[in-house]
Amino acid sequence: MNKSAKRIMIVTGEASGDLHGANLIKAVNELSADTKFFGVGGQKMAAAGCNILIPCEKLAVMGVVEVIGQLPVIWSSFQRLKRELFGSHKPDALVLIDFPDFNLRLAHQAQKAGVPVLYYISPKVWAWRQGRVKKIAQSVDSLAVIFPFEPVLYDGLDIRVKYVGHPLLDEFAALANGIDLHGGVDLRQRLQIPTTKKIIGLFPGSRRSELRYMLETLVASAQLIHDEEPNVHFLVPIANSLKKDEGKAQFGLELPVTFVEAGDATIYDVARLCGTILTVSGTVTLQVALAGTPMVIFYKMSPVTYAIGKRLVKVAHAGLPNIVANKRVVPEFIQNEATPQALASEALHVLNDPSYADTMKAALQTVQKQLGNPGCSARVAEMLFDLLAEKKEI
Repeated sequence: MNKSAKRIMIVTGEASGDLHGANLIKAVNELSADTKFFGVGGQKMAAAGCNILIPCEKLAVMGVVEVIGQLPVIWSSFQRLKRELFGSHKPDALVLIDFPDFNLRLAHQAQKAGVPVLYYISPKVWAWRQGRVKKIAQSVDSLAVIFPFEPVLYDGLDIRVKYVGHPLLDEFAALANGIDLHGGVDLRQRLQIPTTKKIIGLFPGSRRSELRYMLETLVASAQLIHDEEPNVHFLVPIANSLKKDEGKAQFGLELPVTFVEAGDATIYDVARLCGTILTVSGTVTLQVALAGTPMVIFYKMSPVTYAIGKRLVKVAHAGLPNIVANKRVVPEFIQNEATPQALASEALHVLNDPSYADTMKAALQTVQKQLGNPGCSARVAEMLFDLLAEKKEI
């Protein structure tokens, strides 16, 4: 490796962060070939050239109860990264992507080690624990925020904050410019789904902890939908956390389900082929919003995690499209509200009421506009080089 090459540690703990990290690495490489990444990520970051020390799937858990079960793995991973920060060949900078409970602790260690920190996709202080802004300012040098309402939260603090737009827009723009965003007909043919069938997407999430609490609800909802509307076919995108054989075992042989692996079609193509989608809350809801497909959002977690979260979270909505719009533009059902009966009823309403579906599509177009403009990854890459330049001057 070139002695002048910059070594960047990059850490994310989720599938969405793996996507955004990969796009950032590509944007950095377009500016400089002498930058090498290593750290925690997934297959997309590895394909972009990152040396994966720890697969992010090992850390991808959400909720108090779920985290406790993974504490040994999380602790050993943290200690390994800490050794890298304090080693004889420490990184030139640390890039953190979302995953706040783990990453903020790592940022604190980086500052102690004298490694500058760029935090990309800041902790959701607008949703809960707003007091963290001071802690973030103490351990983070530069903060890239993805929603326009975030910078004001850090006013008066010693931290550089830049609104960079939403990273999904880069992915979506690239696909729209060259890849099969308009290939729904071809995808239907490739998946061998008859043109007479109505299609509903079932998006179970990317974390094992999500599957534990939500896959059963999705299967039961699909069964109720099929009982009411036999002419429906279901599409289930497969993430690393759910294998095709496992999915088939969960859904059984009676339901008409096609499982779509990541290499077979983009999430946008899958979404555009659906009349509506039952999806877990999370980044995927913004991907569905960009595709313009009506959706029903739901989320379930352990009762203990939910009870704690309900006291701490201070937002009116759970789904990101609703948060961006600052109003309810798509239906959402959380915890005890997320019954198979409620989800099936809402999905059938969207599927069979064109006026209702069109109203939702129009609202999603507004959400698309509110997400900003493409170029997020390039803007974050520039922030990283600015940070590296500052370090060189010191």
